[in-house]
Amino acid sequence: MHVRKHPATIKNGKQPYSTPQQLLERYDNLGIEKGVILTGGSPECAFQKQSEEEVLEICKQYPGRFIPFCNIDPRSMTNSPDAPLDELLSYYKRQGFRGIGEVTANLPFLHPMVQNLFRHAEKLGLFVIFHIAPQIGGYYGLYDEPGLPQLEITLRDFPNLYFFGHSQPFWAEIGILETPADRYGYPEYPIKKEGVVPKLFRRYKNLLGDLSAYSGFNAISRDPDYGVEFLNEFQDRLFFGTDICAPDTPVWLIDFLKKLRDEGKISETVFNKISRENAIKLFSKPAV
Repeated sequence: MHVRKHPATIKNGKQPYSTPQQLLERYDNLGIEKGVILTGGSPECAFQKQSEEEVLEICKQYPGRFIPFCNIDPRSMTNSPDAPLDELLSYYKRQGFRGIGEVTANLPFLHPMVQNLFRHAEKLGLFVIFHIAPQIGGYYGLYDEPGLPQLEITLRDFPNLYFFGHSQPFWAEIGILETPADRYGYPEYPIKKEGVVPKLFRRYKNLLGDLSAYSGFNAISRDPDYGVEFLNEFQDRLFFGTDICAPDTPVWLIDFLKKLRDEGKISETVFNKISRENAIKLFSKPAV
């Protein structure tokens, strides 16, 4: 999720980000123990700038409730494919940051500067969560074509780097796309045939699934029967999330997972893994 100590307001008094206090009130009401703070990083989507130092202050102010992720834009430092990003990343790792994200620079996955960021992240044992854009320009997120070929090459080339799949263009491909434009939104039609996402999960063990936001929820709820199959098959690599930004950001996933559990469609074991145990296992590992 995304949080600001001093969130700005825009027209009509709308507050696009929660304060830590507002977020923790939501957490307590929803029964959420702990969450990852994703730092706002790239200019493509940063409505309000945020520093890693602000995130660290929030984590220290509320110990035990947040896990910090830093956000280093691939163009940082020298705007080149050999930028020494490890200097920044090593510093933030020493401060307690466990990953990078979400990566939102509107560059192709295979852009040399993006690959440079991944190379340093893998070396330092940091996790990466990405947002995918359906095109270059007018959107935030790393670009990939339908079928996610650039993501696949990246998963192959960085086998020791854990990536969290996230966003509409990623989760839309849980099933075969009827048209490429379906990547721009939230397909509502049932899964007639598996898309590339489950195939990537089977082929690359370094791919994890972030079920946050409407994109993750829609992926497993648009066809509940297939959604149950997906949750059961990949129960060890799927993670509950919210992607809360504003104080009133909806969280659809909680009631849906509880309903599947209560109806016996997923077991208590699967429910517990996805809702908390996978995260506890992952983040309890010492950073290498």
